[in-house]
Amino acid sequence: MTKKQALQLFEQKKVRTIWDEEQEKWYFAIVDVVAVLTEQDDYQLSRNYWKVLKNRLKNEGNETVTNCNQFKFQAADGKMRLTDVADTEQLFRLIQSIPSPKAEPFKIWMSQVASTRLEQMQDPELSIEQAMLDYKRLGYSDSWINQRLKSIEIRKELTDEWNRTGVTENYQYATLTDIITKEWSGFKTKEYKQFKGLKKESLRDNMTNVELALNILAEASTTEISKEKDPSGFEENKVVAKEGGEVAKIAREQLEAKIGKSVISHRNAKDFLQLPEE
Repeated sequence: MTKKQALQLFEQKKVRTIWDEEQEKWYFAIVDVVAVLTEQDDYQLSRNYWKVLKNRLKNEGNETVTNCNQFKFQAADGKMRLTDVADTEQLFRLIQSIPSPKAEPFKIWMSQVASTRLEQMQDPELSIEQAMLDYKRLGYSDSWINQRLKSIEIRKELTDEWNRTGVTENYQYATLTDIITKEWSGFKTKEYKQFKGLKKESLRDNMTNVELALNILAEASTTEISKEKDPSGFEENKVVAKEGGEVAKIAREQLEAKIGKSVISHRNAKDFLQLPEE
C-alpha cells in the first residue's frame, strides 16, 4: 500500500495529511484539525482537547473514533510519532462534535483537497499548477518557483536512477543526498539546515536562487554520471554522488572567486519572504 505524506494549508495553518494511493483517499492528522477548529496555536492544548473528546466519544460508543487509524508523522520535535488520523468521511462526523465557526469553511476545504487530488491523478500538470499557486501564495518569486519546480523534476530523475542501479533503502537515499550536498556546499543536509536556523522545514524551500541552482547542478550531474558509469549498488553510487557534487562545487568556487564572497547563505525563507514565525 503506497502512502505519501503532504502538508496542506488551511488559512495558513498546517494540516498534516497522507494520501493512500490504493484506497484513493486522504487521511488527516486529527490533532491538526482540532487546532484549526479550536483556533488553538498551542499543540499540547490541541492534543489534550482531542484526548478528552476521544474518550467521551468512545464512551458514547462512537464508531468513528473506534475505527480511526494511526500513521507516523513528523512531530514538532522532529521525531516520527504515531498520530490519530481520519479520512474525509470520518472527519465530517468528528467535526460535528467540535463547536467552531471554522467548521463549515473547513468542510469545504476538505472536499476541495479530495477532489483536487483526484483531478491531479488524471492530469499530472495540475499538480505542477497547484505547487506554483502554493509557492506564490507564500510570496516566492516567479524565478525561484521555476527553479524549485525544476529541482523537483531533477530530484525525481536522480532517485529513479538510484533505484535503477540498486539503491532502494531510505537511509541509502539520505546518505547519498548528504554526500552530494556536503561535496558542493561543505555541509551535510542536517548541518546545512542548522546553518540556516531550520528545524523541520524543507532545506530546498529555504535556499536562495543561487543555492538552489547549484543543488540542481549537483543532482543533475550525479544522474548523468551515473548513466554513463552505470554503478551497481550503494557503495558504487557513493563514488558517483561525490563526483556529481564536485561538479557543482567547482562552479560554486568559480562564482565565489568572481564575486568575492560565499554564496552559501544564512538566509532562509523567513528572511527573503518575511514569512511569519511558526
